Amino acid sequence: MEKVSEKHFDDLYRNVYGPGSDDKQWTYLPIEKFASEPDFAGHLAKLINAEDPYSFAIVDNESGEAVGCFALMRINTEHSSIEVGHVVYSERLKRTRTATEAQFLLARYVFEELRYRRYEWKCDSLNASSKKAALRLGFRYEGTFRQALVYKKRNRDTSWFSIIDKEWPDLKNRFENWLSDRNFDEHGNQISPLRKIDT
Repeated sequence: MEKVSEKHFDDLYRNVYGPGSDDKQWTYLPIEKFASEPDFAGHLAKLINAEDPYSFAIVDNESGEAVGCFALMRINTEHSSIEVGHVVYSERLKRTRTATEAQFLLARYVFEELRYRRYEWKCDSLNASSKKAALRLGFRYEGTFRQALVYKKRNRDTSWFSIIDKEWPDLKNRFENWLSDRNFDEHGNQISPLRKIDT
C-alpha cells in the first residue's frame, strides 16, 4: 500500500472508480462511481490533500498497478482510536490473497507503528459482505447504532466492529500463518481459511 498520489490516477480510474467498476459495490458507499476523468480528478485531489481520511492505494506487486483504495479515518489521537473505511476494491482485488495482505499491513501499521489501542470497522447494517469481511479479519461485533446516518435518501443503521491492542498479537500470528506460502497450493488457492487457522 502507498499513500494515494497523482501517479495512481490512471490505475484508480480504470480499475476502481471509473465507469467500468462493479455497480453493486457502490450501494453502501457515500459516493458513486465516476463517469468521467475530470469528475474523478476532483475526488482524487480530495483524497490526496485530506489528512482525515488519510487514503492509501493498494498496489499489486506483480503488475505495479493500483487495484484498490482504503483509508484511515476518524483519527482520535487523544484516545488512540482509529477506523479503517472508504474501502473500494477493483474486481481484480476482491477475494484475493493481496486483499487480505493489504488489510493485514494496514492493521500492523495501526498497532505497531502508530501504536493505537483501538482499531474500528463500521458499515451499513444491511451490508452483509462488509460485516462478513470484518469478522473474517478478526474484528469483533460491538453493536448497531440505529439511524446513525442519512445517506442516499434513507436512514442507515451502522454496525460497529473493533480490534483492540491486546488482541493484535494473536491476530497477527493468524494472518502470518494464513499468508504463508505453505497455506497456498500450486494454483494459488488457500488450503486453510483465515478464520480456522490455529494460533
